[in-house]
Amino acid sequence: MNNPSTIERNVMRRIGVIRAVRPLLTVGALASVVLVVALWAIGRDVWVARVFENAPHNVTALPAFYLAAFAHTKVVVQVLSLITLASLITIARKAAGLISGAAIPARAH
Repeated sequence: MNNPSTIERNVMRRIGVIRAVRPLLTVGALASVVLVVALWAIGRDVWVARVFENAPHNVTALPAFYLAAFAHTKVVVQVLSLITLASLITIARKAAGLISGAAIPARAH
């Protein structure tokens, strides 16, 4: 009985795959992948360096400049920008949860 059957090997292989993939399917990991893909897509459609070069040096004029730049870009870039913002917020919330969970001392029993 030391030789596992074919069914047992298949089941154990599938369990191993599930255990390896499970950490990759968290909300934080998904948000990270979405963030990278959205930033890559924005970078393909917009010359980001030119946007920063054209930005005013006056700090008080920056919000109006970026709002106008956002309003006058393609809809695809606007949607990707909102997806990027949502991903950043999700990652920040998950990181804050991890930090706050680590900061709470364990109860002594």
